[in-house]
Amino acid sequence: MMTKHFSKHKKAIAAAAAAALLSSIALPAQAATPASALVMAWNIDAISTFDPAQVGEVVTNELLQNTCDSLVDFDPKDESKVVPLLAKSWDVSEDRKQITFHLNEGLKFPGGAPATAKELAWSMQRVVTLGYGNAATLTEYGFSKDNVKDRIVAKDDNTLVLTLDNPYPTNLILQAVGANRVSALLDQATLTKNEINGDLGNKYLATNTACVGPYKLVQWNAGESIVLQANDDYYGKAPKLKRVLIRHVAEPGTQRLLLQQGDVDIARDLSPDDLADLDGKPGLKVERVLKPQLFFWTFNALDPVFKDEKVRLAMRYLIDYDGLGKSVMKYLGVPRASFAQLGATGALDAEQGQPFKLDIEKAKALLTEAGYPNGFEANVLIGTLPHSAPIAQSIQQNASKVGVKLNLERMANAQLFARIRGREFQTGMLAWQTSVPDAHGNASRLVYNPDNRPEAKLTQMPSWRSAFQNEAFNTQVKAALLEGDPEKRNQIYYQLQKDVMEKGPMAIMFQMYNILGMSDKVQNWTWNGFRVYYDLASK
Repeated sequence: MMTKHFSKHKKAIAAAAAAALLSSIALPAQAATPASALVMAWNIDAISTFDPAQVGEVVTNELLQNTCDSLVDFDPKDESKVVPLLAKSWDVSEDRKQITFHLNEGLKFPGGAPATAKELAWSMQRVVTLGYGNAATLTEYGFSKDNVKDRIVAKDDNTLVLTLDNPYPTNLILQAVGANRVSALLDQATLTKNEINGDLGNKYLATNTACVGPYKLVQWNAGESIVLQANDDYYGKAPKLKRVLIRHVAEPGTQRLLLQQGDVDIARDLSPDDLADLDGKPGLKVERVLKPQLFFWTFNALDPVFKDEKVRLAMRYLIDYDGLGKSVMKYLGVPRASFAQLGATGALDAEQGQPFKLDIEKAKALLTEAGYPNGFEANVLIGTLPHSAPIAQSIQQNASKVGVKLNLERMANAQLFARIRGREFQTGMLAWQTSVPDAHGNASRLVYNPDNRPEAKLTQMPSWRSAFQNEAFNTQVKAALLEGDPEKRNQIYYQLQKDVMEKGPMAIMFQMYNILGMSDKVQNWTWNGFRVYYDLASK
């Protein structure tokens, strides 16, 4: 039996040239933002590339989702469902091992060159061929450098076929691959023209986009600003706002000032105090949605101290989940210790998924059992997220009560990510966001580690970054993935979450909100835990 899904797309033309926005970047104080543009203040210092094969940062992923359409998309109203995007429909074979996608007709790259299933097949094959971190999104479902050209195939200009090695849950494949940046349709001709030493255009995509989407990147000044312009050649509905300007503003207080002055429409990194003060103010509003992002404290299992699971468990009891949740994180997130985010298939509920509380005596006892009755000294790397420092400082104070001296080292987010990915750390605090509303999304990245060797360089797997490998956990992750009985599958995940909270390589602390301060001039702001839809916003 074959299942089909359909959607209608209209071709629309969006007007205005990028130059029109560039002339409006310098906004005078107290001036209204342009009526045709969405202006955001956001800490975007983590951006290092726009290559879908390599991007791992939340900020850049959001930008790619608005410039590079994927095969399917998350339903704006229900993130557990997928809806058509590049593909207008798809068929699933009876054995669930083959999915045939039927693309919209008339797809074009910015500039008017035709975009077909052949370029899409090349684009997805390219992810595996390059072998950067995002290759894992495809390799975990059986695609490899040896077989990808046979298993991701364009039958004609409008038909793409994915052949899987196992009967994975279809909805999971649609979420994990179809709605992921790895299925972005890239301009093969442009990337081939700009290829350097066989990099398939990777260096070109460090500062450019070359894909099919509602917007296109027209300017990126690192550490300053990003300008997106509506794509005149887009096959779908034209964005309601022609331009999106993102100004890099690292300090929450400065973001708040710009918002109150009317210099920006949206501030993305406000502190709890800022949010509380702005909430209910005339002309302003606070919007939030729970997202699948976890903020955690990761430990390097190669370190002689943190290779001991009792030490890692002791650190969990130094976290004041309740106190931080009511203060620093009041507007920013909810306490969560499980790797499976709230709302995900297979996730423990709020109570079971957060069994810890601040317990100095428990931490002291665990450290004594581990051979550190007088504590030890360790470094903690933190980035520029507004909550990173106060959380780290709170834990630092609690740690001092058990003889543990924690030295905090603050740096730009891009530097933090580079250090963590290179295993050049002892401990660090950062966030991770899954791409699917299923426990497998995080189990496959935060728990599963198929190859712990340094040369494996599985940089998009926080488990590998932590040099943590547990074969029993690996077996459970693989068993849950292929379990056909939904209840049995959930039970595997429930037990795995409990085990990982005791023995895992990181102390997960909070599940984050996507939260912002916004001018009430902005209408139809649309988002869920997995997507922000710039093209639907209006003024």
